[in-house]
Amino acid sequence: MPRRHPGTPRLLRQLNDRSALELLLSIGPLTRAELGEHTGLSKVTSGQLLSRLEERGLVAVSGERPGGRGPNAALYTVVPSSAYVAGLEVLPDSVTAGVADITGKIIAEVTVDPGETGEPVKTVHSAVRRVCDSASVSLSRLRALVIGTRGVVDPRTGDVRFSFDLPSWHAGVLADLRATIGSSVMIENDVNLAALAEHSYGAARGVDDFVMVWSGVGQGLGVMLGSRLHRGFTGGAGEIGWLPVPGEPLPIDVTEPQSGSFQRLVGNAAITGLAAAHGITPGPAADVVRTAVEAGLDGFLDELAARLAIGVAAVTVVLDPGLVVLSGDVGRAGGAALAARVEEAVARICPSRPKVTVTRVEGNPVLRGAVTAALDQAREEVFSSTVDA
Repeated sequence: MPRRHPGTPRLLRQLNDRSALELLLSIGPLTRAELGEHTGLSKVTSGQLLSRLEERGLVAVSGERPGGRGPNAALYTVVPSSAYVAGLEVLPDSVTAGVADITGKIIAEVTVDPGETGEPVKTVHSAVRRVCDSASVSLSRLRALVIGTRGVVDPRTGDVRFSFDLPSWHAGVLADLRATIGSSVMIENDVNLAALAEHSYGAARGVDDFVMVWSGVGQGLGVMLGSRLHRGFTGGAGEIGWLPVPGEPLPIDVTEPQSGSFQRLVGNAAITGLAAAHGITPGPAADVVRTAVEAGLDGFLDELAARLAIGVAAVTVVLDPGLVVLSGDVGRAGGAALAARVEEAVARICPSRPKVTVTRVEGNPVLRGAVTAALDQAREEVFSSTVDA
């Protein structure tokens, strides 16, 4: 007896349409016959599906498969201009905005000074308006906007619950942004977004469970479990800078991030002190680490790796991830040389040995992650509305 798929014809068409669009985005242009092979649909059903999507302006013929004949040879692709999204990275001294089309290609990027306006809503609106002008895309065409900020974002409300160096970003900002720009605006922790970018485009592509250790001005942790971000009950999952470390004083004021034990161990001040002890000219932490790698200063790198390994081991004995990705300014500067040392150091103090590697996300990882999150939101909306009720 032939197997029957549950669901109404409309739902099945909707599912088939979404599957086809995702295949076209991930694999590239496909002919009607190739689409049928990948989806298991007949040529007739594939043809009807492509006609439906073509009428909606979501796919178009982009060429022909060499050597082919007839309708089956026509190559179909997703129309890039069928939807646009925007992503932002908010820092104390700059706001970077990017606009991408539905394929994920960033077509324009601008950076603005938040001091020009002095408050979040005006700054974001100005950045988004400028990047849309640069991309020749009207602001009204944006399907989603995701903003990456430092600090703790409450997963229940979507508001910034606490940010030490962005004090004007507080509860109520999200509602004001949505009232000004639109209901599609979302705020997310910057390290979580960088982890999302790593999962989609970097060293963790295709990996269901991994952690990303962000080492830079502050220390952060992005946790991906079952290909989903783990934010915690209050959004505080990943605030690894507060991790208690033997020999380091416990914080006496939680509003002062630099007082966190792990932050004291591997933060800028700690790396500067370590550099001085190894005869390296003090400077920004990333520059110091880069100098040590280029000069082959094993003693400095071994000690820094041993310090980072304390945080990685603490996470490993709780989550047991198969992969740890080093990112942030310090992680990038250390590269493969630092990652290999951290892996060895973790193995010495931890019963399990995760693979430790360096980020492979090109460009701005927070902006890339913000665009990725916005694309997920936009595609959910666009790809689920291809069939009339």
